[in-house]
Amino acid sequence: MANKAYKFRLYPTKEQEQLLAKTFGCVRFVYNKMLAERKETYEKFKDDKEALKKQKFPTPAKYKKEFAWLKEVDSLALANAGLNLQKAYQNFFSGRAEFPKFKSRKARQSYTTNVVNGNIMLLDGYIKLPKLKLVKIKQHREIPSHHIIKSCTVSRTKTGKYYVSILTEYEHQPVQKEVQAVVGLDFSMNGLFVHSEEGKTANYPRFYRQALEKLAKEQRILSRRKKGSNRWHKQRLKVAKLHERIANQRKDFLHKESHKLAKRYDCVVIEDLNMKGMSQALNFGKSVADNAWGMFTTFLQYKLEEQGKKLIKIDRWFPSSKTCSCCGQVKESLSLSERIFHCDCGFVADRDWNASINIKREGLRLLASS
Repeated sequence: MANKAYKFRLYPTKEQEQLLAKTFGCVRFVYNKMLAERKETYEKFKDDKEALKKQKFPTPAKYKKEFAWLKEVDSLALANAGLNLQKAYQNFFSGRAEFPKFKSRKARQSYTTNVVNGNIMLLDGYIKLPKLKLVKIKQHREIPSHHIIKSCTVSRTKTGKYYVSILTEYEHQPVQKEVQAVVGLDFSMNGLFVHSEEGKTANYPRFYRQALEKLAKEQRILSRRKKGSNRWHKQRLKVAKLHERIANQRKDFLHKESHKLAKRYDCVVIEDLNMKGMSQALNFGKSVADNAWGMFTTFLQYKLEEQGKKLIKIDRWFPSSKTCSCCGQVKESLSLSERIFHCDCGFVADRDWNASINIKREGLRLLASS
């Protein structure tokens, strides 16, 4: 079985907007209440792991007697808040994450509800959701008939737009394709990546850099407004819309580029890079964030897997930039300022193109040994 999510824009009425705001608030309230109790228990028994395991933790139902207004919202949304906290605790105890933090009003506003007895259905231009009943939806593409709806996540953006992400489950056994067309991609700070085929780049437009001047101007105006005033709210919305536009442009570009690669090649080889470390160590924070290499590789991976194709990640310490793609000689050092690769054998090429060829070859070696 496989899962796939479909995201659509919602257009709730004023009454539905009020109920959505109430649901977001209740989910956050219940999460924070349960976290406060769990934190207290953890502090009390953190030195005795066996006693900590025996402790019974609260559920959302516990608070409904004291806070009757919790009954007004979807009970499954509150139950999922408890499950999210439980997962956060498991990640903490396994060492994968830090101790769970309290949710702020400024955090992403969303909640998840599950399908029970036909409480969620897609109708003609509407979606039926628990408590909300029929909500207008812009369904820009059809969900295949063999996909079974499992849950829905309703969210609100900073600009006041509502979206629903519909998680579906379906039987999927992709036929593994024979690997014939292979390409290596080297991460590029300017163009997103350099292609091993003739050194072509993605020509990423760097949307954030383009909007930086306008964004700085609008943020300066916002800083002069009195916080909480009508003019402050209007200006905050302008800034939020700018950020949203940049994010949408970036996502659209990355989807299209990953689709082209997944359609053309049977196997794509990339480096397993530590982007967070790169942005901090080399002071390339803005450029790394603007490129969104992590998002691009995620898109590329699922698009390839859906077609039975492969994404190979080679070791981040593989000397792709220092190795000559002509004779195989490895240089002792290569500074970032050296954009043209020169080898003693006489080979001269663009640094990133040379690296992409080496990445492709390493990928083919790993493919042959697997």
